[in-house]
Amino acid sequence: MTTDVVALTPKMPDPWSVLAGLLSGGPDREVRPHADGAVVQLCDERGRPLLSVEAPLLIQVEGEAERLLGADAPPVPFWWTEARATTGVPEAEDLAGTFASRIAALNRGSVWPPEAARPLDVVEPDGATNADSGPTLAPADAQPAVDVLTDQVAVVIQDRPVIAMTAWLSGALTATAAQGLGLQIVTPPGTALSPAVRPSVSRAPSRWVVQDEECGYYDGLTGAVLSWRQGMFRPVPGEEGPETETPETAQSAPVANAFRQVAETGERQLTLSFRTVHPADDRLVLGGPLEAVFQALTGRPPAGWGTAEPANSPWSLRQLTDLARSRAPEPTWFVVTGAPDRPALATLRVHRTTAGVEQDMTVTFGYGADEHPPLDALPAAAEALATRHHLVSLLAQIRKAPRDLAVRPRFEPPGAPAGFAVGPDEVRAMPGDRARRTPLATAPLPLGPATRPGLYYPFRADPADLSGWQDLARLLTHLKGE
Repeated sequence: MTTDVVALTPKMPDPWSVLAGLLSGGPDREVRPHADGAVVQLCDERGRPLLSVEAPLLIQVEGEAERLLGADAPPVPFWWTEARATTGVPEAEDLAGTFASRIAALNRGSVWPPEAARPLDVVEPDGATNADSGPTLAPADAQPAVDVLTDQVAVVIQDRPVIAMTAWLSGALTATAAQGLGLQIVTPPGTALSPAVRPSVSRAPSRWVVQDEECGYYDGLTGAVLSWRQGMFRPVPGEEGPETETPETAQSAPVANAFRQVAETGERQLTLSFRTVHPADDRLVLGGPLEAVFQALTGRPPAGWGTAEPANSPWSLRQLTDLARSRAPEPTWFVVTGAPDRPALATLRVHRTTAGVEQDMTVTFGYGADEHPPLDALPAAAEALATRHHLVSLLAQIRKAPRDLAVRPRFEPPGAPAGFAVGPDEVRAMPGDRARRTPLATAPLPLGPATRPGLYYPFRADPADLSGWQDLARLLTHLKGE
């Protein structure tokens, strides 16, 4: 596994601190910038990266180090400086630990993980940096996060408590997508995914690959047993199965025993996926729909936001809007977090379309066995979106899943629909009373003024009863006039 090491410091590492850390590799190493200077790499004599260091990030959001590293951190604000050692080079792990140790020592901070801390000595090369050392190494010009590169996928090998949508991983996803490649993330069984990462590895050939001592390799989201064939991890075929992966072969692949080991905890997750479209004008402030949902379900706004994890900035509609505006017409992706005492994580994608400015949002809240998800607040949340934020549609789901929101390589039962809503423009576009007179037993609730309402359709909201999906399918078929 690769080694990711983080220095958490109460003050910003100055350039001399970073230079001192990099010099732990010895004066004969080459230091060069990458990604327009956002990453600095320490390379061997052949130009192969040994260590990649990201620019220090100021964290102003409580709980992010605990959520992603399981580690205590200095009081906010503090600085997060991350280093990644290259796979397959024995000395690189020591370089990463020594670099972070120097940064921490010079700035009165700490090193995560603690066992990565090293004496502050120069790490001598051991001659194991041969460019022809085998297929475990990516080319020297590959993305800093990529460990193995084939003509079909890029493979990232990581060993940390939570695989988050870091700037490195986001850059790897963007680069591989531009090249038509999949991204496969390999982890040990004790690692979890951030919900922000899950959509990116849920469609083949991209996947989350778990390396288990007893089961070998398996898909962390489906449990399918995997093997490395034809340049990537693929589901193991049946006795007569084809070598080329198809949806059918993926479904027929054996399921790892480790994936089946599930215990009922009583914990729940409430997820809302919704979309708004607002006419493009200079007065538009972004993020308002997400804030309205947080207020309706938790009584307070989000805690922080960022364009990668960890979320580093305190919640600010104006700052979020300014950043998205500066990137327009290109789309912008954000991650948004809640306060530590109420686990919540959201993703927001802002993009321009012919209809205006669209905001696509998914937010998940976590609840313990002794807590009750606020299902009765869903109509109020939908009404706020319909009356103030140009709601197009909303789907709420309740499911049995961990309160901390981490996605673990275990079977998770599907959720059940808790509610569905459409905005007033969508209701008006349907002929007659189609939106109000549906095949469901329960009548919809009006959202907003009677002259121009949106509609909210409640469901049974029982995660043990999946028949709600049949009711939702009947409703959607009816609304579409099919």
